[in-house]
Amino acid sequence: MQVDPALVRQLAELLDDTQLTEIEVQDGERRIRVARNVTVAAAAPVAAVPMAAAAPAAAAPAEAAPAAAANVNAIKSPMVGTAYLAPEPGANDFISVGSTVKAGDTLLIVEAMKVMNPITAPSAGKVTAILVGNGQPVEYDQPLVVVE
Repeated sequence: MQVDPALVRQLAELLDDTQLTEIEVQDGERRIRVARNVTVAAAAPVAAVPMAAAAPAAAAPAEAAPAAAANVNAIKSPMVGTAYLAPEPGANDFISVGSTVKAGDTLLIVEAMKVMNPITAPSAGKVTAILVGNGQPVEYDQPLVVVE
């Protein structure tokens, strides 16, 4: 396959302009995927949250505490990819809030580079929160599901 350097540069510029972490284009059998390291991008939203919450000072600490507490038992994404809550389109979701799971049960799938990677429960418990939507892009170490 012959790679067009100008196209790769355009895609990289598009990543910067849109603040996306990866983009993939396909033209017939030619497919080009451009991704960037997201460790810096992941730090930016964390810094922005206190600034946005600074105006309603009384409400901000009350809202931030449950969110932080909810993520303590969260199962995190081991990779960058796309989260899928069901095994295939049209099928029932693997889990829902309130579901009881056993260790090793599949909670969701993270697709990375056309490989479906099951994310399993590390221990038995009850699903108290699902922190991603079906088809949502996820980052490395992003909280996905809370099982307590």
